[in-house]
Amino acid sequence: MKIAVVGTGHVGLVVGTGLAENGHYVKCMDIDEAKIAMLQAGEMPIYEPGLEELVVRNMEEERLKFTTALDEAVKDVLLIFICVGTPPLPDGGADTSQVFSVVDAIGKAIDGYRIVVNKSTCPVGSTEEIRDRLAESTSQSFDVVVNPEFLRQGSAVDDFMRPDRIVVGCDDVRVEEIMKELYAPFLRTGKPLLLMSIRSAEMAKYAVNAMLATRISFMNEMATLCEAYGADIGEVREGVAADSRIGPAYLFPGIGFGGSCLPKDVVACAKMAEARGLDTHIMKAVSAVNREQQQRFIETILAHYGERIKGKRIAVWGASFKPKTDDLRDGPALHVIDALLEAGAAITVYDPVADRNLAHVYGDRITVVPKNYAALQEADGLVITTEWNEFRRPDYERMGDLMREKVIFDGRNLYTASVLEKAGFRYFSVGRPSV
Repeated sequence: MKIAVVGTGHVGLVVGTGLAENGHYVKCMDIDEAKIAMLQAGEMPIYEPGLEELVVRNMEEERLKFTTALDEAVKDVLLIFICVGTPPLPDGGADTSQVFSVVDAIGKAIDGYRIVVNKSTCPVGSTEEIRDRLAESTSQSFDVVVNPEFLRQGSAVDDFMRPDRIVVGCDDVRVEEIMKELYAPFLRTGKPLLLMSIRSAEMAKYAVNAMLATRISFMNEMATLCEAYGADIGEVREGVAADSRIGPAYLFPGIGFGGSCLPKDVVACAKMAEARGLDTHIMKAVSAVNREQQQRFIETILAHYGERIKGKRIAVWGASFKPKTDDLRDGPALHVIDALLEAGAAITVYDPVADRNLAHVYGDRITVVPKNYAALQEADGLVITTEWNEFRRPDYERMGDLMREKVIFDGRNLYTASVLEKAGFRYFSVGRPSV
């Protein structure tokens, strides 16, 4: 098939490349000229494991092209995927302006029948408005499909190529058959393609993210309870995860969730409920617990130093909101760094891939170093905010030799307290007794 993908962020670039990898001819469009220039040169504007190799290969095979011209992208294609952002508004609702801007442009550009596939996360009911906007701007026939994405940054390529399920919201059986044909190669292992109403498909994405966020906040609240009663959240987690009704996924305590999806989608759910006169007690609590968890971790650091925090050099390992991505959006690390800067500390940060984005956000207000141990030179403490694998088995003796004060604030529970105690470190973690 011939396909256009509008938006080349984490979703659009993975979707376009994944479809090209399965033999389709894909044109990816974005208004960001610098980003498109990078992609045309075979350079990646984002970090996603395995993506660069696929992009380069499919460009060489002439199945994948990049352009800034929407007219060019949507010419002679059957499917147009919308993959642009829906960031939060000041009141927490979803900002769908980019989606509707694309919809208006598509309506003016198409010269024949098209299937418009919306993968952007939009409030329930948005598809009706998409249809209305298209009808106002074109006399061509079209159909609109809701096809939410369930890609996890850091494993997005694998998630797209080997999905747990594919959700399609559609009200035309002929379009359903086209979507089945499109996704058939991705479902050879027997995973389901779930056909449902458009509104149910819109809600499904929010429901998934809200559930995942709820599990994280629940375990973080249990971690606080463990600290209060001298229990170990790691041991408690084992007892919970062993229950087949619950399972182990998304039960790791820490300093909260971040990124471009979970925080905004939980709040957006609450806003949708508010618009119908409903109150979402659980989702409001999920967001509140997440904020409190980050603040509690910050207060632990500040309480340790007291007034001495001014002028202290604090090393931070990890800045991206999760491993295997360079995305800093709404990451817990940024909240920690901001609080420490405000308190008067000097900050040195190491992250394996997010250095470019860190420099863009902070400029010369922090020091970004190319190696993890370099961040520890003359440091008065280490804060761990992202669970990159390379942080899991460090050389404690080398760390101690580099640091002025041997103290670690572990926001991801990477280490064993007794081991750190033997190595002479003061060690603070989440939901476990400090040493």
